[in-house]
Amino acid sequence: MRRPTALGMAAVIGLALLTTACGSEQASGPERIEGTTLTLLTHDSFALSDSTLQAFTAQTGVKVEILESGDAGTLVSQSILSAGNPLGDVMFGIDNTFLQRGLDAELFEVYASDGLSDVPDSFRLDPLNRVTPIDFGDVCINYWTDALESGPPTALSDLTKSEFADQLVVENPETSSPGFAFLLATIATFDDWEGFWADLRANGVSVASGWEDAYYGQFISGGGDRPLVVSYASSPPAEVFYSDPPVDVAPTGVIDESCFRQIEFAGILAGTSNRLAAEALIDFMLTPVFQNDIPLSMFVFPVIDSAILPPLFSDNVTVVDDPLTLDPADIEAGRDGWTAQWVEIMFG
Repeated sequence: MRRPTALGMAAVIGLALLTTACGSEQASGPERIEGTTLTLLTHDSFALSDSTLQAFTAQTGVKVEILESGDAGTLVSQSILSAGNPLGDVMFGIDNTFLQRGLDAELFEVYASDGLSDVPDSFRLDPLNRVTPIDFGDVCINYWTDALESGPPTALSDLTKSEFADQLVVENPETSSPGFAFLLATIATFDDWEGFWADLRANGVSVASGWEDAYYGQFISGGGDRPLVVSYASSPPAEVFYSDPPVDVAPTGVIDESCFRQIEFAGILAGTSNRLAAEALIDFMLTPVFQNDIPLSMFVFPVIDSAILPPLFSDNVTVVDDPLTLDPADIEAGRDGWTAQWVEIMFG
């Protein structure tokens, strides 16, 4: 996933992380697994604060090296090419738009962490526990508050109205995770989603290759002239967090009716030789130490019920009560055909 925090953050880094032993009693503390080096395969939007990683190191003495592999699609594709002889021990960052592809390729080993007891069932999309939900976010239409004199659209269908002509920029679903999520949002909303996109094209929608080109290029936030963009429900708190000069109120808003939910998972890669340490890393990802660090590090929501949202995040984020969704199996079955149709509509 590309998020507001991804810009300038992509780097391959080696980090020492803490792990806790599988099945150890909490009263006795985490078991140290000295001498193990664990590779965490992830996307280039992965980020945690130093204090979280240092706490992780102090408890177990396991070294975890971070290997970044582009976006979620690239992450899954590379892992499929190395299935059975994985590039890492644990994958973090496969989401529900690519989940079925990873499960069909048998990328993961079954593991049910005790921490799942604190995770709502709505996030547990794999009943076999081959993957573990870690965070979630919503891809939504964002708008620049001061640029829409008549107010923002309130539904996806409004985007085809003449009053919003030449105002929206979207990402290409063939090359962008949020772009594909927005395509899924339209498929989940309209029986005739093809007609909707044809109307968007006629209404002057602009297509960018990726999130950064859209948000920091054509959208007003980056100096562009378009007041509507496909981004995230958590983009407003990122605007506040990174504002220079500082602001107290986000200059952007979110259209709730446009939001498609993305859930990110972690899984133990089949073929790992570090199974015990891999289980412990999954366990750690469901602890408050890890989960509480997610909002202002990756600008998405933690999945455990006991997580605490920082005020800057909770005061500015849009909480979507009824997001758009599609079954991961349906997404995988329809992906190629849907994107081919989209290309024909937009560029044919």
